[in-house]
Amino acid sequence: MRNFYRLMRSTRAATAVEYGLILALIFLAAVVAVGNVANSTVGMWNNVSTAAQNNM
Repeated sequence: MRNFYRLMRSTRAATAVEYGLILALIFLAAVVAVGNVANSTVGMWNNVSTAAQNNM
């Protein structure tokens, strides 16, 4: 029990949790950014394909 109380008062665990949350937010932002870039790229290539088909 003494170790449990010592862990609860420790600031290291709180710091590790905070860093984990920051890392999760950065990961989420990166996933959203990659998804937006992917959608833009697909749209661009669809426009290119349509333009190429219309010029043939």
